[in-house]
Amino acid sequence: MVDLRAQTAESYGVDIPTLNTLTTADLRAALAHGWQDFVAAPVFGLFFAAIYVVGGIALFFGLLAAGDPVWFVAVAAGFPLLAPFAAVGLYEISRRRESGLALSWGPALGAVRGHGDGQLPVMGVVVLIVFGFWVILARGIFAIFMGQTGIGFDTLGQLWSLRGVTMLAVGGLAGGAMAVALFTLTAFSLPMLLDRRVDFMTAIITSMVAVRSNPGVMARWAAIIVAMMALAMVPLFLGLLVVLPLLGHATWHLYRRAVAG
Repeated sequence: MVDLRAQTAESYGVDIPTLNTLTTADLRAALAHGWQDFVAAPVFGLFFAAIYVVGGIALFFGLLAAGDPVWFVAVAAGFPLLAPFAAVGLYEISRRRESGLALSWGPALGAVRGHGDGQLPVMGVVVLIVFGFWVILARGIFAIFMGQTGIGFDTLGQLWSLRGVTMLAVGGLAGGAMAVALFTLTAFSLPMLLDRRVDFMTAIITSMVAVRSNPGVMARWAAIIVAMMALAMVPLFLGLLVVLPLLGHATWHLYRRAVAG
């Protein structure tokens, strides 16, 4: 057990809950419980995942119709940044199953409101801002390396040139840094805002400290998320119909193991 209350109060000016030390066994257990939640109530998982999938497909064909298919690479790379907020309804389903409460659409759909104090929606805005910033940054990186060459179908061949490979490398590093930062901020903050009446800054700092306190385990968790999301997005996002509910439910159970009750 790692109690960081005193250190956090002094460093950040907030009081966070007691945090547990996580192990690889916790990751396996979280995934197992996440799968159980999905199988027990698949209609909820499929519903929330379908919204995400339909959005991705619409985005793909929209960019294709506009003659900007290359932009889908950048957008798809940042698309997983939205997943934590998209999974809030799944956290609620897991919470209710854990508490022995009835499962219904009202609480699941209303989960994005949190406790009605505006804290969870604020976190949703933060996630959207980060995603928007990533799109702007991706455009800036493209402009720096590709200049006035445009971004239509002809650009696809240029991605394998020296400039193109360099652009992808720089974009990958920038996107990776943003993904790590957002993962650190949201790994446990969104489930916490659903579970407890706390302000969003306390939830963010709790998430940051929990990730920092378990660097190896959380790095493995991040790698699992990235690998599963990447593979699920290959068949036109359709794999997310299973992967997103699984990871959403599992995230709730990992939060419950990380943050002491």
